[in-house]
Amino acid sequence: MAHMRSIWKGDLSFGLVNVPVKVYSATESHDRKSYQVDSADGTRIRYRRVREGTDTEVDFADIANAYEAEGGETVVLTKDDLSTLPVQKSPEISILEFVPVDQVDPIYFDKPYYLEPSSKSPKAYVLLARALQETDRLAIASFTLRNRTRMAALRVIEPGVMTLQTLLWPDEVRVPDFGFLGEDVEIRPQELSMASSLIESMAQDYDPSEFSDTYQEELAKLIEAKATGDEAFPETDEDAGADEDSEVADLLAALRASVKDRGGSAEQAAEKAPAKKAPAKKAAAKKAPAKKAAAKKTTAAKKTTAAKKTTAKKTARRAS
Repeated sequence: MAHMRSIWKGDLSFGLVNVPVKVYSATESHDRKSYQVDSADGTRIRYRRVREGTDTEVDFADIANAYEAEGGETVVLTKDDLSTLPVQKSPEISILEFVPVDQVDPIYFDKPYYLEPSSKSPKAYVLLARALQETDRLAIASFTLRNRTRMAALRVIEPGVMTLQTLLWPDEVRVPDFGFLGEDVEIRPQELSMASSLIESMAQDYDPSEFSDTYQEELAKLIEAKATGDEAFPETDEDAGADEDSEVADLLAALRASVKDRGGSAEQAAEKAPAKKAPAKKAAAKKAPAKKAAAKKTTAAKKTTAAKKTTAKKTARRAS
């Protein structure tokens, strides 16, 4: 981990056991860096912190935060005020309980961190990691990072590294309030059967390396084309006719066409779908090792069979 720098160091504690760890940010953005300029001549745009209604700049050290009290009054808190909060000062990640993996909905997952053993012997770290894998549970923990108390889920990823995934608080997850939830939507058995058939025809084992960020690839191509004075994406006859396809109004017909486009028979798939409920992994093992579809969907007129589909990365290469 020479290329990574730890952002926090402390003890992972459960019961009377302490596991010294270092914490690293587990993710980083691959977005291309840019800065804002005036489109007229490319002059760089700068932002300044100024007092409202004036041109007087305020030093960052002098900037405070204003909050609204319950009575409506504005309360200004300085950095010194915030430092008096009785948050947990000790650098400790406290494991509170162990819960089944499927009881924590992924919507609560926030930012992930890697944990590395920082003691001379990694035995306690490895022991906890293997015990988590054996029991198929998540550890729910609390800790303080940047003066804020956080809840987190401790889990293990390959090859045996523990990750600390911060969790959103319950009141940070909005409750979906949509009108259709109260409606009695009629689903015909044929529609459900065909939808299940389509899902089975697209079942695969997930491999994130098969996908790529099409936007970033096209952005890079646009940048290079602008630099050389070329046209990045010349319009083709296929592109011109792409919007001419009429929308299929009948849902069942659309599902049948989708299954057929995947290289199967709609009628046979509809008959097999209700009886066959194999896991995705088993279904994927029986299929030919076809590549995933590109991130950008094509129209029905331009689609090919599943075995001929390529990844988004390969599609981008053909375009270049």
